[in-house]
Amino acid sequence: MSAVVALIGRDLRLALRTPGDSATVVAFFVIAVALFPFGVGPEPQLLARIASGVIWVTALLACLLSLDRLFALDFEDGSLDLILLAACPVELTVLAKCAAHWLIAGLPLVITSPLLALVLNLPFDAWPTLLGALALGTPILSLIGAVGAALVLGARRGGVLLPLLVLPLYIPTLILGVAAVEAAASGLSATPHLLLLGALLAFAVPVTAVAGAAALRQAAE
Repeated sequence: MSAVVALIGRDLRLALRTPGDSATVVAFFVIAVALFPFGVGPEPQLLARIASGVIWVTALLACLLSLDRLFALDFEDGSLDLILLAACPVELTVLAKCAAHWLIAGLPLVITSPLLALVLNLPFDAWPTLLGALALGTPILSLIGAVGAALVLGARRGGVLLPLLVLPLYIPTLILGVAAVEAAASGLSATPHLLLLGALLAFAVPVTAVAGAAALRQAAE
């Protein structure tokens, strides 16, 4: 576990040296959501009705912005080979990289989401559910994205292939996240949707660790 913590700390330190990457993700999230009132009109009822879908779809696209750099920098400078040769299992390495990616790109989206909920007139009662759903759903986006990022390592136009690989796999998370927020906004219980998101996260952790490790080994050969 010390190797996992060290790898997460390394990625966080690298991110702090280039804070523009994380800032770009948050800026895209904020600007894209803020454009919707200009596009569909400022009617509060209309904005409240589309708020959950807009926030979730925009958060999903914002996560995609930084996925292609998840393993690419280590692959280009040769440090990925050293990481794979270390005593730490490759599966734990994949999970550590996913955790670092979520802290850099996913957590800022979760923190920023209440401000955007206010912009889109989402009922205040649905804000805790929005935070909970994003806290459960954005790690799933990082986990699935890590497999796609590992698969396109070294490929020409990998940045174009990556969204095509991962976007279809994001659909269940998107549906459950939007459904949870809409249920809370309608006064219904969002617990079933949140439980399903938690189950999906628990399922994604081992599956993506194994798949991502296999893809990394293939890319390193």
